[in-house]
Amino acid sequence: MLKRIFPMAVIAALAATTSLTASAGDMNNALGGALGGVAGAAVGGALGGSTGAVVGGAVGGGAGGAMTSNRHERTGAIIGGALGGGAGTAAGNAMGGRSGGLIGAAVGGGAGAALGGNMSRSSAYDDGHYRGKHRGHRKHHH
Repeated sequence: MLKRIFPMAVIAALAATTSLTASAGDMNNALGGALGGVAGAAVGGALGGSTGAVVGGAVGGGAGGAMTSNRHERTGAIIGGALGGGAGTAAGNAMGGRSGGLIGAAVGGGAGAALGGNMSRSSAYDDGHYRGKHRGHRKHHH
């Protein structure tokens, strides 16, 4: 059963990541969140049923987002991947059973990690924390 479900989930994860119009960093976050969400939901579902799948999808989505993000994106990618992976797994379980939960974990984890990482990176730019290696060495003209 798992041999048939896992390739479908990987295909769904890849489709979700390619459908997002994003930068390379966001694509990495999306792929990490999607694959982590699927793996977490599969392991959690095997150990603890549908509740375990939701928890596993959340943990896996957050971990996948953390693995593929840089330091400016990491917090958002973890939170987004966890929320998306858990919510996607729950929605997928409700609509399509176990295989739906895996597909939902992939789509939710990938989208959440990409969106969260993007928001964290944008916030770092807005706050001025991302100025490059010459931070603080600006010439002031009086």
